[in-house]
Amino acid sequence: MYGYEQNPGAQQQYAPPPQQQYAQPQADMQGGMQGGMQGGGYAQQQQAPLYPEPSPPSLADAVRAFTTGTLAPEDFQQIFATSKVYCPRGDNPGFLALHNTQQPVIPMFTTLKELRRYAGKESKYFVITGAEVIDLLPTGYGFVLDMEGDHRMVFDAKAVEQMVDYAMRRMYG
Repeated sequence: MYGYEQNPGAQQQYAPPPQQQYAQPQADMQGGMQGGMQGGGYAQQQQAPLYPEPSPPSLADAVRAFTTGTLAPEDFQQIFATSKVYCPRGDNPGFLALHNTQQPVIPMFTTLKELRRYAGKESKYFVITGAEVIDLLPTGYGFVLDMEGDHRMVFDAKAVEQMVDYAMRRMYG
């Protein structure tokens, strides 16, 4: 058996894989090449790929880039749609809205740190994706990203409608 001692009288124990400088590729179930296993069938910890996929920019990075004009609106919306957004919450389900503005807006934050800066360390919150925000935001409401941050962004109700239209065109053509 691979991975166990071969002495018939000894108890079977897991034998750690020997250290090697390289890994041999192994075919996955669908016939492609991926991951690595060392020779002899010893399982090896997953190695980091030599050329890792670049990670998408964080929502905070996208906000900074968008507010400085280095990110197109369509690119920002794609990042926003897949990003986590932190929203303060009250005792009832739903968004908390600020009504002391021209139009009602809902404060949202790119990170928990930004939310805590605004609402305090012990504040309640929920996490939602940007796509869910666009889907669930009540008609006539806008939102503010990182209200207390250096790169605060305000989306009025009209901007939210445009985001909804863009999302629908991307989804349904």
